[in-house]
Amino acid sequence: MQVIDTPIYGAKVIQPKVFGDARGFFLETFEKNRYQQMLNIDLDFVQDNHSRSSKGVLRGLHFQKTRPQGKLVRVVRGEVYDVAVDIRRDSPSYGKWFGVLLTEDNKTQFWLPPGLAHGFAVLSDVADFEYKCTEYYQPSDEGCLLWNDPVLGIEWPLESPLLSEKDKLGKRFKELD
Repeated sequence: MQVIDTPIYGAKVIQPKVFGDARGFFLETFEKNRYQQMLNIDLDFVQDNHSRSSKGVLRGLHFQKTRPQGKLVRVVRGEVYDVAVDIRRDSPSYGKWFGVLLTEDNKTQFWLPPGLAHGFAVLSDVADFEYKCTEYYQPSDEGCLLWNDPVLGIEWPLESPLLSEKDKLGKRFKELD
């Protein structure tokens, strides 16, 4: 697999090795020893999630306040633009964002270390999104950044996304505790 650094400290784009022929393909989506060695992931994954969303949906930018989750994300059907924002005050990339196109065809993965806000926008008719988490989801610990905060200046590939009520009420970056 190929590991690509991003402008966000510790966040990596992963191009897995894909073995394919006329019958289909095979790839490893996670192998603990290899991911520990190549990505320096020294955390255990405790929860796997799968979401399905329609075109134009934007989910995020979500984070957990006191028990931040590391996430290893990928798309198994469709296409999304995936975004991470560094909200770790002691990080050299604090306040920076990075986006990557994840599709069923490119099979790209994105590693987000704990302490990042995360969201994605669906570009295909439907997208199935899978992610492994290093902490359990705690609804009472969840926070949300406003997807279009001008301070962050995220260049989303859509203008009028479909948002949940929670995501419409996201905080501005400068309002974070």
